[in-house]
Amino acid sequence: MIDVEKIGEVVKFRMARTLFGKSLYFTAAYWVDGLLVDTGCSHTMGEFVNAVGDLPITRIVNTHSHEDHVAANAALSAKHGAEVLAHAAALPILADPGRNKLRPYQLVMWGHPNASSASVVGESLETDRYRFKVIWTPGHSPDHICLYEPCAGWLFCGDSYVGGKDKSLRLDYNIWKIIESLKTLSLLDSSILFPGSGTVRNNPKEDLLEKIEYLEETGSRVLDLRAQGWSRRRIRRELFGPEMSIAYYTLGHFSGQNLVRSYIEDFPGSRKGDLILDT
Repeated sequence: MIDVEKIGEVVKFRMARTLFGKSLYFTAAYWVDGLLVDTGCSHTMGEFVNAVGDLPITRIVNTHSHEDHVAANAALSAKHGAEVLAHAAALPILADPGRNKLRPYQLVMWGHPNASSASVVGESLETDRYRFKVIWTPGHSPDHICLYEPCAGWLFCGDSYVGGKDKSLRLDYNIWKIIESLKTLSLLDSSILFPGSGTVRNNPKEDLLEKIEYLEETGSRVLDLRAQGWSRRRIRRELFGPEMSIAYYTLGHFSGQNLVRSYIEDFPGSRKGDLILDT
């Protein structure tokens, strides 16, 4: 399924694979002034290309190389003659998506994207009417970037900001880098936040600071309990309770255990060999 909404000059495409009448996981793409930010997943590619229709597209920018953000790159680039741009670290993955073997839940929700050719995005990006700053925001992925248009106050943040109070984390995320990236975004004078989930936010600074506060307070509690000799499993039970259902249908790829692990192992200056002896 796909929903299309116009927000000022920006067109939002919010989409998800539907299975047994239920939308599994929403992701979003945004169009403005010939620029398309992200292109969704393989399962929604045909519907998305049709929904874009004859909107002019001169450039496509991927916020990162995850399979739910890049699948229609090749199709839209071929149809519109658009250049695809991304962080340098994303380019090998876009060219050969098979190098990242997807897990069963990823195949069900999003599917494998087609290969696409891309060039390295610079520090800024201009359309006819707007000039975007490109901001590197690692943590969710090493190749994650955001686009900021200071005059309009727009911040296209991909998955660097996800709402809610996290109780789980994907195995390859880095929670401390996520926090640092959120801090970078919180310093911007933005008036509207366009996240990869499609849930647009009208109070970006407030939302970003609230998220930072929660993540930092949680990290402090994790490290305090660890210093008292608590195991990671015990810390997870104390702070987050039982594992959420996501831990089971992702076979542990997303879990509270991973969140605790990242707080401990990825803490700047930590000695990982001293921290991974137990679970």
